[in-house]
Amino acid sequence: MAYIFLSIAIASEIAATSLLKFTEGFTRLWATLACLAMYGIAFFMLSLAVRDIPVGVAYALWSGLGTAAIVAVGAVFLGEPITLVKVLGISLIVAGVLVLNLGGASAH
Repeated sequence: MAYIFLSIAIASEIAATSLLKFTEGFTRLWATLACLAMYGIAFFMLSLAVRDIPVGVAYALWSGLGTAAIVAVGAVFLGEPITLVKVLGISLIVAGVLVLNLGGASAH
């Protein structure tokens, strides 16, 4: 169940971060409320996930996968360019998350 909570936290964080551009500096009411609500859900779900998942592993997954997904959202929906440097950076983040998870699993 903890990984379901973590998945919801990641999805909510991706949605919230995607909405940031549409808040226009928190000057658009409905976009701002939606963004803040999604961040609230993300943190609440993350707090439930860390009851059973080590904090370091949960945060690595949450931030790493969220970052990789936001780059994809930016490229697909917001017209942001994908460069070799971005691909390399995301690859390093994903590799780091994998290493942390493999190391965390063997420590139990």
